[in-house]
Formats: sequence, structure tokens, C-alpha cells
Amino acid sequence: MLRWVALILIALLVALQFKLWSDAGGMREVDTLRAAVKKQTDENQRLQQRNQALAADVTDLKSGEQAVEARARAELGLIKPGETFYQVVEGPASASSAAAAPASSGTP
Repeated sequence: MLRWVALILIALLVALQFKLWSDAGGMREVDTLRAAVKKQTDENQRLQQRNQALAADVTDLKSGEQAVEARARAELGLIKPGETFYQVVEGPASASSAAAAPASSGTP
């Protein structure tokens, strides 16, 4: 009689363990959900940092003329009266890399 009770309890334990590890709502799904939560938390932190940077940029643009002027110079090419505009033109990339290649080869 005690042997049958032990076998039934062992079978029940095996069945519950199988259900715990394999069925929906089991440990596999919990691990998957934990990974998804971690990924979403990281994404939220990244977006919060971006939003804080944008909010600081908006505050600068609303409060001061220096930020507006700097943005106008960078994006629109603002030149004030009395200033002289200089444009630096880089040489073609292929010519500069071709000239650098023989010098770096180490042969005289």
C-alpha cells in the first residue's frame, strides 16, 4: 500500500515538473517574458535620454539667441553683415589616398 502511494506521488511530481517546464505559463515562457521586459526597459531608457536631450535643446532655443544663431549658421549658412565667408574645399578623396599609398609602402 505504501509503495503505491509513493509511486502515485512520484508520478504526480513528474507530471507537475513537466507542466512547470514545458506548458504555457511555464518557466520557458517566464524566461522569454523576462528577456522582453529587459529589452523594453533598455529601449525606454535610451528614448528617455533622447527626450531629455531634445527638451534641453528646445529650452535653449526658446531662451537664448545664441542657440538660434548657432543653428542658423550650421544649417542655413547665416552670415552677419560685416563678416567674411570662407569656404574650405577638400581635395578629392581618391587623389589623397593614392598619394598616401606609395609613401606608406616603405620602399625608397
